[in-house]
Amino acid sequence: MLKERVLSAIFLIAIVFVALFFFSPFYFALALSAVVILAVWEWTQFAQFKLPFWRLGITGLAAAFLFLWIYGESDYLNAGRVFEDYMPLILLSSVIWWAVALGLVVNYPKSAASWRKNKLLQFIFAFFTLIPFLAAVLRLRLDHYITDQYHGLALLLYVFILVWSADSGAYFAGRKFGKHKLAPKVSPGKSWEGVFGGLITAGILATVFIQFTQQSLLSGVSIPAFVVLSVATVAVSILGDLTESMFKRESGIKDSSQLIPGHGGILDRIDSLTAAVPFFAYFYFFVI
Repeated sequence: MLKERVLSAIFLIAIVFVALFFFSPFYFALALSAVVILAVWEWTQFAQFKLPFWRLGITGLAAAFLFLWIYGESDYLNAGRVFEDYMPLILLSSVIWWAVALGLVVNYPKSAASWRKNKLLQFIFAFFTLIPFLAAVLRLRLDHYITDQYHGLALLLYVFILVWSADSGAYFAGRKFGKHKLAPKVSPGKSWEGVFGGLITAGILATVFIQFTQQSLLSGVSIPAFVVLSVATVAVSILGDLTESMFKRESGIKDSSQLIPGHGGILDRIDSLTAAVPFFAYFYFFVI
């Protein structure tokens, strides 16, 4: 099991590395869309679709929508311009959705009565989870793409590393000091002490990043506001994890799928990022 997990991780890291550094914007968008399409396939379980016919049909419709959307924007993507007319609305809708998700998690299992058997509502949840994630990743990756192809890459990697590092900080703090459960009805393993460990890790990482990054990367951005945003992003990433755990618990499944040997499914790997990346992108580009 450990060998399978390690080999899968190495393979995934290699694919992500190639996509980030060598794909053109259009092909990077297509690769990212493929990830989202696989996540849609997994999400059909949350909506209680059991028959492969329905799961394939829904996933196929999502694939057609994403391909046509990306293809229609291909010239803009290659010019480093990402959904300019509606990007603020897409990202703001994500911020609103995660505020709603917080209410669902806090009030679970009572809140499940409003969406448990409502397939349309669950697909609305999926839309506002996955589409803003795709848009935000592209917006960060292609920031200032024409003048500096790696400017946006540094920003995107920062958010990824921020979330992953804070997750590790939360894990070790939780194991060492964890006594008070965060959301026992949703994810019994998480503690408030782990949350604080993750937030402290985020603050430290943001400070280090500011000290070592080029000033041009954060040009015009308030440094205190950037640190606060980084810490808040990690808090929202925890909500993303809890929300997927809530959906899995309600569906009676342990992993979103077995697509990644030893790691579960796509949603199991990106649940924190689906919340963190759009939240960070909205406030970084349109608020601070």
